[in-house]
Amino acid sequence: MPLHVVACAHGTDDPAGRLLIDGLRAASAAEAGRRGLEVRVHEAYVDVQQPALDGVVAGLPAGEPAVVVPLLLSTGFHTQVDIRAAVDSRPGTRAAAAIGPDRRLAAVLAERLTGADIGDGDHVVLASAGTRMDRGIQEVAQVAGWLSEEIGRPVTLGFGAAAEPRIGAAVEAARAVPGCRRVLIASYLLAPGHFHSVLGRAGADAVTAPLLPSPIVAECVVDRLFGALHMTR
Repeated sequence: MPLHVVACAHGTDDPAGRLLIDGLRAASAAEAGRRGLEVRVHEAYVDVQQPALDGVVAGLPAGEPAVVVPLLLSTGFHTQVDIRAAVDSRPGTRAAAAIGPDRRLAAVLAERLTGADIGDGDHVVLASAGTRMDRGIQEVAQVAGWLSEEIGRPVTLGFGAAAEPRIGAAVEAARAVPGCRRVLIASYLLAPGHFHSVLGRAGADAVTAPLLPSPIVAECVVDRLFGALHMTR
C-alpha cells in the first residue's frame, strides 16, 4: 500500500512558481520511489492556493498512515501551527521537518552566485522570506554560515517580512561596507513569487534565481520524509 504523503507548500499566484512547486512534488515522488518507498503524493497549501491543507488531511482514507511534508525552507508559523494542527487532527499522521537547513542547499546557492559572476569586493546577502520564530531565524543563519564557507567570504542576512533586518536595509548596510563593489542577493526561496519580487526591488546589483528547479531540493524533501518515518535510505 502506498504511503500517503501530503506535500504542503505555502502557495503563490505566480504561474512559474506554481509549475516549479508542482515539479518538486513530482521529483520528490520519483526520488522516494528510487529509494524504495512507494508514495501517493497529495497537493496541499497553507495560503493563497487550494486545496487547503486541513481539508486534504481530513479527506485521507481512514486508518491509513500519512506524512505531511512541508515544501517550506524553515521552521515557522506554517510548520508549527498550521501543519501541526492538521497532523494532530488525524490519527496515524506525522509531520516531517522543513526542507532546511541543509548544507546541500548552501552549495546550490553558491552555484547560483557563481552564475552571477561573483568577484572580489562583492558582498552577499542571503535573503529569506522571514519568520518571527527564533528557531527559523537560526536555521537561516546556519545556511548563511555554510554559504560563507562555500564562497569564502562573509554573508549577511535579510528578510522579506517578519524578521529583521529587512532585505532593503540589509542591502544598504552591505553597500556601506568599505571596499564593497557590488551587493548580490542570494535568494533563499524555493520559487518565483511575492517574496522573490521583493528581492528584485531591494536595490541590489544582482539577485540569484530561487533554488528550484535544482534536483537537490527533492533529495532534501525525501530525506525529511524518511526522517519522519525514522528510516534511512
